[in-house]
Formats: sequence, C-alpha cells, structure tokens
Amino acid sequence: MNWKIERVEGAGLDLDEVLEVYRTSGLGERRPIEDTDRFREMLRNANLVLVARDSATGKLIGIARSISDFSYVTYLSDIAVDGTYQRSGIGRALIDATQKETPGVKIVLLSAPAAADYYPHIGFTRHGSAWVLNP
Repeated sequence: MNWKIERVEGAGLDLDEVLEVYRTSGLGERRPIEDTDRFREMLRNANLVLVARDSATGKLIGIARSISDFSYVTYLSDIAVDGTYQRSGIGRALIDATQKETPGVKIVLLSAPAAADYYPHIGFTRHGSAWVLNP
C-alpha cells in the first residue's frame, strides 16, 4: 500500500472528507464531528496540518492536526487514520512528518484510551501532570 504525506492548510480541506476519516478512525467519538462549524474552525485554526492520501486514488486516509510555536512545543491535538488503513504505518508516518516539520521541538499529545499503550512503543514518554479544564 502506498500513500503520500503532505502539509496543507486546514481551511482548504474538504470537510466531509476529513469528517469521514474521523468517523472511521474512531476519533470521532471524542471530537465534535456533528458540530460542523466548530470542526471547520478546528481545521482552519490549526497551524500545522499534515494529511496522508492513498497514492492510487487520492483518497484522504489520515490526518495529523497540530498547534505549534515551531520553537519549543507542538501540541499534536489529533491524529486520525481511516479504519481500513490502520496498522499499516500511516499514523507513525504522520508523527514522523510532524517531527520533520518541527525539528528539535517537543511533541505533546493526549492519547485516546485505546491508543495509550501504542505511544510508548514509538518513543513517547508518559507525563503524569497533564490537566484539562473543560468549558
């Protein structure tokens, strides 16, 4: 299976195509995918968006959405891979591409419960003092 990863402007993405990736990845259960205005703003305001597309079809199959200062820290707020393409290295490739776009910068993410055991496997370290203040 071949795919291509590229950096894009989030505002330029087809919202329906992105929402389909979130739905099939399972991440849609924890993101406001039914609030399309909010989701559109989430894409527009992220300053580092990387996508993976199937090289043969051009289909969107993965996305990494981040907020970064490009100096100290990048918050990798979403990483989603279409369910039919999971376990093929796309998620790892999106993380690697995020690192290449932000060399020498710390990457921070909050893991989905089902993925908590995956991130240590690829070099992430658990951080015990993260806090969330919900609106």
